Amino acid sequence: MIERIIVEGYRLFQKFELEPSDGLNIIVGGNEAGKSTLLEAIGLALTGRINGRWAEEVLNPYWFNQQQVTGYFSSLSTEAAADPPEILIELYLSSSDPDVQLLRGVHNSLKTDAPGVSLRIRPSDDYAAELAEYLADATRPNILPVEYYEVQWRDFADARLHRRPNGLGVAFIDSRTIRSTHGVDHNTREMLTNFMDAKERAAISVAHRGARQTISREALNGVNERIAAEGVALYDRTLGLQMDQSAAAGWEASIVPHVEEVPFAMAGQGQQAAIKVALALNRSATSTAYVLIEEPENHLSHTALTRLIDRIQSLAGGRQVFITTHSSYVLNRLGVDRLRLLHAGKASAFSDIRIETVGYFRKLSGFDTLRLVLADKLVLVEGPSDEMLFERAFLDTHDKKPIDAGIDIVSMKGVSFARALELAAAIDHHSVAALRDNDGKEPEHWRRPVAEYLANGKRDLFIGGPELGSTLEPQVVKANVADEAALREALGITDSPTSTEEWMHDHKTGAALRIADSPTSIVYPEYLMRAIEFVA
Repeated sequence: MIERIIVEGYRLFQKFELEPSDGLNIIVGGNEAGKSTLLEAIGLALTGRINGRWAEEVLNPYWFNQQQVTGYFSSLSTEAAADPPEILIELYLSSSDPDVQLLRGVHNSLKTDAPGVSLRIRPSDDYAAELAEYLADATRPNILPVEYYEVQWRDFADARLHRRPNGLGVAFIDSRTIRSTHGVDHNTREMLTNFMDAKERAAISVAHRGARQTISREALNGVNERIAAEGVALYDRTLGLQMDQSAAAGWEASIVPHVEEVPFAMAGQGQQAAIKVALALNRSATSTAYVLIEEPENHLSHTALTRLIDRIQSLAGGRQVFITTHSSYVLNRLGVDRLRLLHAGKASAFSDIRIETVGYFRKLSGFDTLRLVLADKLVLVEGPSDEMLFERAFLDTHDKKPIDAGIDIVSMKGVSFARALELAAAIDHHSVAALRDNDGKEPEHWRRPVAEYLANGKRDLFIGGPELGSTLEPQVVKANVADEAALREALGITDSPTSTEEWMHDHKTGAALRIADSPTSIVYPEYLMRAIEFVA
């Protein structure tokens, strides 16, 4: 397995390190957090390729971390010029496989004796003069001249690699970019043809060559006779058409996978994604020790996604699987303990989550767990009434909506506050406010069970005193006792004989909606205002 990943200077990663789990690793993060970049880096180090082409063939200046590039060019006008930017990707491995042990050595950035592979992109010594001349030109753009760089793909024994080492088989499935109108990609065809043994491949090759010869001799015969009869005026030697018998026309390029008699490339996008994942995981662990899956939820219905996730779990076997996702459902089903959160070029692990909590979210697979994980500032409320009143109170206080201040309000809808706070504590979330009713008990009664997940100034639980009412509605009434007429106006019940508290109790969500939409402002409960101050 891959025990440690180090990425330096590649795209948004200035200096990134991750110790992945064996088995499943679920990579999540906001947009531009580096999820795809991480999988790309792993694939680069394992194969020396990107999108099926050798790294040196497609190397471009924008692979390099742009902050480092900008800093480098700025330093050239100073006396302390920095070294040219480089890219380093290292994979530290552990395996009893003799082929993997051949990669052992200490030629890595940590000077650790371990098997592993590295891919370094640096200025080439052969072009040192040309690079110096380029940098000395005052009219040059501040873009790295990658034509003067080289790609060094080596193992930790410092041996140069020319092909993927044995024991490091990898399958990469990107369901985001599947196009049903295009041909089948090389990886899919390769996965299918791996079911053949050497004798079968030879027999297919002979039969394919014979079929091409038959077409040349029979189907093209009349055409060639006509060309021969009329072609003297074109050239003094016989011209004709023949099926290509060269290696470039091998049978592999002509065979197309089918799904129930429909060409694979014309199958639905969701079906293509599911089949690719199944093929990758069905192969032996020696041919695919690592599986990289980009957003398996794309193009799939809920039912199809459920089947696919179950298949991933059952077929993963001894492989190490890296999955990126934007789906809370995928995360919950596969287990939040396998989560790796990417943010600002760094990774946080959730391995300390209790097994009971993992099972809890797995059973509540529809809950939007990723909102808890990805929010910059988070407010947890019991239900829609609390959510609407918090949002209106925040708007009245700060003249903008919570979302405009980077605050995400999540209605728990029966989900345990303790489970959600445990998840937030696992990544040391720095701004979480949880609001709940006291249900007739002192606030400390509710704080004790979650005390281990709270942190001063970071994560706190806000509860109104029981003397002001056991739920939100009486708390609101008590807060507006000095001007209850304004509250009744906001509720639109100025003519109702029913008491304000009774009416709000009978119309919980409706009361909150009316207050949220009313042009009349009210006074909000003290504990709610403290929560606003905490996250604002």
